[in-house]
Amino acid sequence: MTQPGTDLDLVNRSLTAPEACPVCRSKITAHLMTVEQRVYFACQACAARFLHPLHRPSHAEELDHYRLHENDPDDPRYRAFLSKLVTPLLEKLPPNQTVLDYGAGPGPALAAMLTEAGHHVALYDPFFSPGRAPLAQTYDAITCTETVEHFHDPASEFQRFNALLKPGGWLGLMTCFQTDDGRFATWHYRKDPTHVVFYRRETFHYIAVHAGWTCEIPVKDVVLMRKSN
Repeated sequence: MTQPGTDLDLVNRSLTAPEACPVCRSKITAHLMTVEQRVYFACQACAARFLHPLHRPSHAEELDHYRLHENDPDDPRYRAFLSKLVTPLLEKLPPNQTVLDYGAGPGPALAAMLTEAGHHVALYDPFFSPGRAPLAQTYDAITCTETVEHFHDPASEFQRFNALLKPGGWLGLMTCFQTDDGRFATWHYRKDPTHVVFYRRETFHYIAVHAGWTCEIPVKDVVLMRKSN
């Protein structure tokens, strides 16, 4: 056991001291748990759970991990998975809309599905589609699937979404909701080394309220937010 006052004890206490929430920037956070030498916190304002900044992966480590993903745009099982978001979003969109697939990844299947539905889709991904020209435009909708859990600074990313959306535009998100702290240590989603922020239903409602958006959750792990007109 570490003796109080030792250098290691000071390091441990520093790592478990409250960290500002990267989602809402609240300082009302508390140490949630330490698992496999990774320190996690819980935000008491927006209910997000998040990894200590010192334990986030580097850009190179993220890229190496993402290259292991096999997201074939023609894979019917992958398309069925994405349809959890695509189906309710398409019900909201009029024909011929402009959409930004944000965090499209190496195999942008969702973009293909939206294009097939008659929409005009631009891609942005800091690793696989890093050209910034799409970020200089505005859109009728933005999709962000299995991406928000990777954001190191989600507060800034949601501000960017607000700027990129036209008035009345839709933001469609997909991520695995965090629900049970008792299972957090063994949760498969936590074990992904590139997942650094974990959201609850109430987290998204908090984000929407503070941005002046509406928020719908049509099915588990899917969020539809709408910017005000």
